[in-house]
Amino acid sequence: MLKWLSTSFWDYIASRILRNRVFLLVLVLLFTIFMGFQWKNMRFTFTEANLLPDDHEVNLQYNSFLEKFGEEGNLIVLGFNDKDFFNEKNIKAWEKFIGEIKKDKSVELSLSIEDLKILHKDTLNQKFKLVPFINNDSISNNYLKEKEKEFFNDLPFYEGMLFNKESGAVRFAIYMDKKIVNTPARKKFIEKHLNQERISAFEEETGLDLRVSGMPYIRTLNANSIISEIGLFVGAALGITSLLFFFFFRSFRATMISMFVVIIGVMWSFGTLGLLHYEITVLTAIIPPLIIVIGIPNCIFLINKYQQEIKNHGNKAKSLQRVISKVGNATLLTNLTTAAGFGTFIFTDSKLLKEFGVVASLNIVFLFILCLIIIPIVYSYMPMPKEKHLAHLGKNYMAKFIHWIENTIRHHRIAVFSVAIVILVMGIIGIYQIKISGSIIEDMPKKAPFFKDILFYEKEFDGVMPLEIVIDTKKPKGALKSVTLKRIEELQETIEEIPELSKPVSLVNLVKYAKQAYYNGNPEFYELPTKQEEAFILSYIKNSTQKGNENMLKSYVDSTGQYARITTFMRDIGTDKMKKIEERLQDKINHIFPNERYTVSLTGKAYVFEKGTHYLIDNLVQSLLFAIVLISLLMAYMFRSVKMIIVSLLPNILPLIMTAGLMGFLGIPIKPSTILVFSIAFGISVDDTIHFLAKYRQELKAYDWKIKRSVYATLKEAGISMFYTSVVLFFGFSVFTLSDFGGTVALGGLVATTLLFAMLSNLILLPALLLSLDKTIANQEEFLEPTLDILAEDIEEENSNEK
Repeated sequence: MLKWLSTSFWDYIASRILRNRVFLLVLVLLFTIFMGFQWKNMRFTFTEANLLPDDHEVNLQYNSFLEKFGEEGNLIVLGFNDKDFFNEKNIKAWEKFIGEIKKDKSVELSLSIEDLKILHKDTLNQKFKLVPFINNDSISNNYLKEKEKEFFNDLPFYEGMLFNKESGAVRFAIYMDKKIVNTPARKKFIEKHLNQERISAFEEETGLDLRVSGMPYIRTLNANSIISEIGLFVGAALGITSLLFFFFFRSFRATMISMFVVIIGVMWSFGTLGLLHYEITVLTAIIPPLIIVIGIPNCIFLINKYQQEIKNHGNKAKSLQRVISKVGNATLLTNLTTAAGFGTFIFTDSKLLKEFGVVASLNIVFLFILCLIIIPIVYSYMPMPKEKHLAHLGKNYMAKFIHWIENTIRHHRIAVFSVAIVILVMGIIGIYQIKISGSIIEDMPKKAPFFKDILFYEKEFDGVMPLEIVIDTKKPKGALKSVTLKRIEELQETIEEIPELSKPVSLVNLVKYAKQAYYNGNPEFYELPTKQEEAFILSYIKNSTQKGNENMLKSYVDSTGQYARITTFMRDIGTDKMKKIEERLQDKINHIFPNERYTVSLTGKAYVFEKGTHYLIDNLVQSLLFAIVLISLLMAYMFRSVKMIIVSLLPNILPLIMTAGLMGFLGIPIKPSTILVFSIAFGISVDDTIHFLAKYRQELKAYDWKIKRSVYATLKEAGISMFYTSVVLFFGFSVFTLSDFGGTVALGGLVATTLLFAMLSNLILLPALLLSLDKTIANQEEFLEPTLDILAEDIEEENSNEK
């Protein structure tokens, strides 16, 4: 038996807390100040969540790509679908708007109508040169109409890149400095030049509907949305839990004390993020409101116990001592099971989940210690509760609910088991219908203007999520070989056949454009050179590839000429379709690129995220299994009975299966945000089981091992507190449905639903199992263990009070 489970140990803790009140309050104050100073180290992540370990093959390939071609996520696109763009007024307004942006040192390159350049043949020097598409000195409406016609009909190289020929939509590009795209400077740039005020002013002046997108822009606005929601969640969680607490206790004093405790807990959670130098991500952002939701049940148990003791004997000192010594142990165990549910994430290989697990589990333990210290000490300095503060203890508005449960398990036990079996079977059927999904933008706020712009680019240009294909020719200058170009062209034809992918861009497009330029810009010659044309056209290209900003090949081929890239963009299609596309591309690659001559790899942010989603789901399934094993071991120590372990786990696993089945039937996919539900909900729902079985153990002793009387007595005494805490948890997690992020909404809604089912399962199925299995799981040799004796003592006085 562990020392901290002994009754004498908790008596000692109680005496130490109450005899060192000032010291402990000062200690809490100093620690809170220390945590407050750590806030300065908090920072929001400026990169996408990488769900894969650093040494994973997909990450290594992606990092290799970045070394050769630089950051791919530095593109910002600005566009519109309006026939009135090509007129003198709008072109000048656009030049003014984009001109201010281009002056910023954060801009590496821009590709707009006024600085768009096209290839011209320089016969004298036998090379190609870039000349401006627009002559700014000749701008007039007639001139621009001619240029509009040339833009859409004579420049196939830019089709799909800058314009959609069918719809007439156009887009232009800003390439940010790759060195700052993952730093706070990116946010400053976006907020300075692409804020809603500037965009609205341009739209009002021109009448154009400007659409802005691209990964730097999306990531910045998405991050701002996450930060704004932290305050929303904390405020909503405080509001709903305080109202529920006041409804249960009808005491402003008790409500304020509880709010004070959980607010300190929130401050500590922020401080933990700063102390550990963890970034605020979409996951760690929900920890502060989680602390509120999980902390209030602790306060309910402790304050309720104190008031019951006061009502029983009126001795304040004795009541405070018993709050710690009698409730402390049970509350510790329930907090440990909750922390274990979050702590299992630490054992995944995902940095994102590890940090979430570390901060959440640490602060749940911190919160338990805080509640155990603050509540008894604060009440020790306050006057005795008045009769009105204790009035709620005599309320009987739950009597009908408890009576219905008692009647159900007494007379309809077979129906209870039948419903449980039906739920189990339906849940398993639903599980087989669950799909795996997930994308970089899937859970972003659908109502946000930037998300509507994403949909615009998906419709007009087939998406903004970059997908890269790297071809290693295994020889310097091998990318420029005609045989390689033809193989790349064949692969690009396959990409163009896939509706979810945009028109690809590679070295092949440039070589085709070079041939068109060689034939004086005739678009009919936009094709790869023939054998006879290769020598002189490729020589023109080589003469044109000088070092400097105008090196035409640098975006498509690495400096050695050994590696070539194909860039395409993809729609928000989810990982299931992404996997099919990957398989189709891989089959084509295997067919046209011999392994002995080429090494071809898929990469890019979209691909890395797809692989990360599958990897994360595999890890989280293991995490859930680990949570079940860990909590089973805790149950084994408490009950010393395999049968009791099974009985205690069944009411908590059934709600998980039911929720998973609902996800299948309702079409809610398994993705990083929804897979978290099960470990979190399981760790929390087991708390009710511990409280119920601890009271049941005490009643067995009180009623001389008479099973039925013990179960019904336990139901009456434990049922109301289990209901109250479950209601708090249900509404507490429901506040996450206020989010604009689909993943956060799914997390909150599914956890709340699972906990609601778990409460009913623990109040109906658990006692029904105990009654049916009777003495096979309740004999003194197997069930009478020191740990349960201690937990029974924790509630013995409470039972006598209520009786």
